[in-house]
Amino acid sequence: MSGGLAERVAVVTGASSGIGRAIALHLAAAGATVCLVARRVEALDEVVRAAGPARSRARAYRTDLTDDGDIAELVAAIERDFGRVDVLVHSAGAIASGAVDSASVADLDRQYRANVRGPYALTQGLLPMLKKRGGDVIFINSTVGLKARATVGQFAATQHAVKAIADSLRDEVNADGVRVLSIYLGRTATPRQAAIFQAENRPYRPELLLSPDDVAATVTHVLTLPARAEVTEIAMRPAIKSY
Repeated sequence: MSGGLAERVAVVTGASSGIGRAIALHLAAAGATVCLVARRVEALDEVVRAAGPARSRARAYRTDLTDDGDIAELVAAIERDFGRVDVLVHSAGAIASGAVDSASVADLDRQYRANVRGPYALTQGLLPMLKKRGGDVIFINSTVGLKARATVGQFAATQHAVKAIADSLRDEVNADGVRVLSIYLGRTATPRQAAIFQAENRPYRPELLLSPDDVAATVTHVLTLPARAEVTEIAMRPAIKSY
Protein backbone atom coordinates (compact mmCIF):
# COMPACT_ATOMS: atom_id res chain seq x y z
CA MET A 1 0.00 0.00 0.00
CA SER A 2 1.37 3.41 -0.95
CA GLY A 3 0.06 6.86 -1.69
CA GLY A 4 -3.04 8.03 0.16
CA LEU A 5 -5.00 6.23 2.84
CA ALA A 6 -8.25 5.66 0.94
CA GLU A 7 -9.69 2.18 1.43
CA ARG A 8 -7.74 1.66 4.66
CA VAL A 9 -9.47 0.95 7.95
CA ALA A 10 -7.65 2.43 10.96
CA VAL A 11 -8.29 1.77 14.64
CA VAL A 12 -7.11 4.60 16.92
CA THR A 13 -7.27 4.27 20.70
CA GLY A 14 -7.36 7.28 22.97
CA ALA A 15 -9.18 9.04 20.14
CA SER A 16 -11.33 11.27 22.35
CA SER A 17 -8.63 13.86 23.05
CA GLY A 18 -5.03 14.93 22.64
CA ILE A 19 -2.72 12.95 20.40
CA GLY A 20 -5.20 10.18 19.60
CA ARG A 21 -7.82 12.71 18.54
CA ALA A 22 -5.36 14.49 16.24
CA ILE A 23 -4.22 11.24 14.67
CA ALA A 24 -7.79 10.10 14.07
CA LEU A 25 -8.72 13.39 12.40
CA HIS A 26 -5.61 13.43 10.21
CA LEU A 27 -6.19 9.84 9.05
CA ALA A 28 -9.83 10.54 8.25
CA ALA A 29 -8.84 13.66 6.29
CA ALA A 30 -6.33 11.54 4.36
CA GLY A 31 -9.10 9.19 3.27
CA ALA A 32 -9.00 6.41 5.85
CA THR A 33 -12.05 4.97 7.57
CA VAL A 34 -11.30 5.49 11.26
CA CYS A 35 -12.59 3.56 14.26
CA LEU A 36 -12.42 5.95 17.19
CA VAL A 37 -11.82 4.11 20.47
CA ALA A 38 -12.12 5.61 23.96
CA ARG A 39 -14.23 5.40 27.11
CA ARG A 40 -16.14 8.69 26.75
CA VAL A 41 -18.75 8.32 24.05
CA GLU A 42 -19.77 12.00 24.16
CA ALA A 43 -16.19 13.05 23.46
CA LEU A 44 -15.94 10.52 20.63
CA ASP A 45 -19.12 11.90 19.09
CA GLU A 46 -17.55 15.37 19.18
CA VAL A 47 -14.51 14.05 17.30
CA VAL A 48 -16.79 12.57 14.65
CA ARG A 49 -18.39 16.00 14.21
CA ALA A 50 -14.96 17.65 14.09
CA ALA A 51 -14.02 15.44 11.15
CA GLY A 52 -16.25 17.67 9.02
CA PRO A 53 -16.49 16.40 5.42
CA ALA A 54 -14.73 13.19 6.52
CA ARG A 55 -17.18 12.43 9.34
CA SER A 56 -18.86 9.70 7.30
CA ARG A 57 -15.58 7.80 7.57
CA ALA A 58 -15.33 8.12 11.37
CA ARG A 59 -17.14 5.76 13.71
CA ALA A 60 -17.12 5.81 17.52
CA TYR A 61 -16.59 2.68 19.63
CA ARG A 62 -16.93 3.17 23.38
CA THR A 63 -14.35 0.84 24.92
CA ASP A 64 -12.58 0.54 28.26
CA LEU A 65 -9.23 -1.02 27.36
CA THR A 66 -8.75 -2.22 30.93
CA ASP A 67 -11.81 -4.46 30.50
CA ASP A 68 -11.27 -7.77 28.68
CA GLY A 69 -14.95 -7.98 27.78
CA ASP A 70 -14.88 -4.54 26.18
CA ILE A 71 -11.80 -5.46 24.14
CA ALA A 72 -13.42 -8.66 22.89
CA GLU A 73 -16.58 -6.73 21.96
CA LEU A 74 -14.52 -4.12 20.10
CA VAL A 75 -12.67 -6.73 18.05
CA ALA A 76 -15.94 -8.48 17.20
CA ALA A 77 -17.60 -5.17 16.24
CA ILE A 78 -14.79 -4.14 13.91
CA GLU A 79 -14.75 -7.55 12.26
CA ARG A 80 -18.53 -7.36 11.84
CA ASP A 81 -18.57 -3.77 10.57
CA PHE A 82 -15.55 -3.88 8.26
CA GLY A 83 -14.05 -7.37 8.13
CA ARG A 84 -10.56 -5.92 8.01
CA VAL A 85 -8.03 -3.67 9.75
CA ASP A 86 -5.13 -1.94 8.02
CA VAL A 87 -3.83 0.33 10.78
CA LEU A 88 -3.79 0.06 14.57
CA VAL A 89 -2.62 3.09 16.54
CA HIS A 90 -2.17 2.74 20.29
CA SER A 91 -2.54 6.20 21.84
CA ALA A 92 -4.53 5.51 25.01
CA GLY A 93 -2.99 5.22 28.44
CA ALA A 94 -2.73 6.30 32.05
CA ILE A 95 -0.01 8.08 33.98
CA ALA A 96 0.84 8.64 37.63
CA SER A 97 3.99 9.92 39.27
CA GLY A 98 5.66 9.30 42.58
CA ALA A 99 8.89 8.12 44.15
CA VAL A 100 9.47 4.38 44.45
CA ASP A 101 9.37 4.54 48.25
CA SER A 102 5.90 6.07 48.33
CA ALA A 103 4.07 5.57 45.00
CA SER A 104 0.87 3.55 45.25
CA VAL A 105 1.00 -0.03 44.05
CA ALA A 106 -2.62 0.44 42.97
CA ASP A 107 -1.41 3.19 40.61
CA LEU A 108 1.14 0.76 39.17
CA ASP A 109 -1.57 -1.84 38.60
CA ARG A 110 -3.82 0.73 36.91
CA GLN A 111 -1.07 1.90 34.58
CA TYR A 112 -0.08 -1.67 33.74
CA ARG A 113 -3.63 -2.55 32.72
CA ALA A 114 -4.12 0.60 30.65
CA ASN A 115 -0.66 0.95 29.12
CA VAL A 116 0.54 -2.63 28.68
CA ARG A 117 -2.13 -5.29 29.09
CA GLY A 118 -4.83 -3.45 27.16
CA PRO A 119 -2.72 -2.68 24.08
CA TYR A 120 -1.30 -6.20 24.15
CA ALA A 121 -4.76 -7.78 24.24
CA LEU A 122 -6.14 -5.49 21.53
CA THR A 123 -3.16 -6.14 19.27
CA GLN A 124 -3.59 -9.86 19.76
CA GLY A 125 -7.29 -9.64 18.92
CA LEU A 126 -6.82 -7.58 15.74
CA LEU A 127 -3.62 -9.26 14.53
CA PRO A 128 -5.29 -11.86 12.28
CA MET A 129 -6.98 -9.07 10.30
CA LEU A 130 -3.79 -6.98 10.24
CA LYS A 131 -1.82 -9.92 8.86
CA LYS A 132 -4.33 -10.47 6.07
CA ARG A 133 -3.94 -6.86 4.97
CA GLY A 134 -0.23 -6.39 5.55
CA GLY A 135 -1.08 -3.62 7.97
CA ASP A 136 0.67 -1.25 10.36
CA VAL A 137 0.83 -1.18 14.15
CA ILE A 138 1.92 2.08 15.77
CA PHE A 139 2.68 2.50 19.46
CA ILE A 140 2.67 6.07 20.77
CA ASN A 141 5.32 5.78 23.47
CA SER A 142 7.24 8.28 25.60
CA THR A 143 10.87 9.29 25.83
CA VAL A 144 10.80 7.77 29.33
CA GLY A 145 10.28 4.47 27.51
CA LEU A 146 13.93 4.86 26.53
CA LYS A 147 15.36 6.42 29.70
CA ALA A 148 13.56 6.78 33.01
CA ARG A 149 14.00 9.57 35.49
CA ALA A 150 13.05 10.25 39.11
CA THR A 151 9.38 9.96 40.12
CA VAL A 152 8.18 8.40 36.86
CA GLY A 153 9.39 4.87 37.54
CA GLN A 154 5.94 3.30 37.33
CA PHE A 155 4.94 4.99 34.07
CA ALA A 156 8.41 4.47 32.58
CA ALA A 157 8.24 0.77 33.43
CA THR A 158 5.04 0.43 31.41
CA GLN A 159 6.59 2.30 28.49
CA HIS A 160 9.68 0.09 28.59
CA ALA A 161 7.31 -2.89 28.51
CA VAL A 162 5.47 -1.51 25.48
CA LYS A 163 8.80 -1.03 23.71
CA ALA A 164 9.59 -4.69 24.34
CA ILE A 165 6.21 -5.76 22.99
CA ALA A 166 6.65 -3.63 19.87
CA ASP A 167 10.18 -4.90 19.21
CA SER A 168 9.16 -8.52 19.67
CA LEU A 169 6.02 -8.09 17.57
CA ARG A 170 8.03 -6.58 14.72
CA ASP A 171 10.27 -9.65 14.52
CA GLU A 172 7.21 -11.90 14.56
CA VAL A 173 5.07 -10.21 11.91
CA ASN A 174 7.41 -8.58 9.40
CA ALA A 175 7.27 -11.76 7.32
CA ASP A 176 3.48 -11.26 7.11
CA GLY A 177 3.97 -7.78 5.69
CA VAL A 178 3.03 -6.03 8.94
CA ARG A 179 5.09 -2.99 9.90
CA VAL A 180 5.56 -1.91 13.54
CA LEU A 181 6.54 1.58 14.61
CA SER A 182 7.25 3.03 18.05
CA ILE A 183 7.14 6.82 18.43
CA TYR A 184 8.89 8.17 21.53
CA LEU A 185 7.47 11.58 22.39
CA GLY A 186 8.74 14.39 24.53
CA ARG A 187 6.24 16.71 26.14
CA THR A 188 3.25 17.37 23.92
CA ALA A 189 0.55 20.02 24.39
CA THR A 190 -2.40 17.94 25.56
CA PRO A 191 -4.88 18.26 28.44
CA ARG A 192 -2.93 15.58 30.30
CA GLN A 193 0.30 17.51 29.87
CA ALA A 194 -1.33 20.68 31.18
CA ALA A 195 -2.27 18.79 34.34
CA ILE A 196 1.29 17.46 34.68
CA PHE A 197 2.75 20.97 34.46
CA GLN A 198 0.28 22.14 37.10
CA ALA A 199 1.26 19.27 39.41
CA GLU A 200 4.93 20.18 38.91
CA ASN A 201 4.15 23.83 39.66
CA ARG A 202 5.65 24.86 36.31
CA PRO A 203 4.31 27.47 33.89
CA TYR A 204 2.50 25.76 31.02
CA ARG A 205 3.49 27.16 27.63
CA PRO A 206 1.91 24.87 25.04
CA GLU A 207 3.36 26.86 22.16
CA LEU A 208 6.82 25.58 23.16
CA LEU A 209 5.76 21.93 23.27
CA LEU A 210 5.11 19.45 20.51
CA SER A 211 1.64 19.78 19.04
CA PRO A 212 -0.64 16.74 18.67
CA ASP A 213 -0.88 17.74 15.02
CA ASP A 214 2.91 17.37 14.71
CA VAL A 215 2.60 13.78 15.85
CA ALA A 216 -0.43 13.13 13.66
CA ALA A 217 1.32 14.49 10.56
CA THR A 218 4.28 12.20 11.26
CA VAL A 219 2.04 9.15 11.63
CA THR A 220 0.16 9.97 8.43
CA HIS A 221 3.39 10.41 6.48
CA VAL A 222 4.83 7.10 7.67
CA LEU A 223 1.65 5.28 6.69
CA THR A 224 1.88 6.59 3.14
CA LEU A 225 5.39 5.19 2.59
CA PRO A 226 5.64 2.26 0.17
CA ALA A 227 5.18 -1.15 1.78
CA ARG A 228 8.88 -1.92 1.19
CA ALA A 229 9.88 0.78 3.70
CA GLU A 230 9.46 0.24 7.43
CA VAL A 231 10.16 3.00 9.93
CA THR A 232 10.80 1.24 13.23
CA GLU A 233 11.46 4.07 15.70
CA ILE A 234 10.95 7.83 15.80
CA ALA A 235 11.95 10.11 18.68
CA MET A 236 10.31 13.54 18.77
CA ARG A 237 10.77 16.31 21.30
CA PRO A 238 10.23 20.07 21.54
CA ALA A 239 13.04 21.99 19.88
CA ILE A 240 13.02 24.60 22.66
CA LYS A 241 12.94 23.29 26.23
CA SER A 242 10.49 24.90 28.62
CA TYR A 243 10.81 22.29 31.38
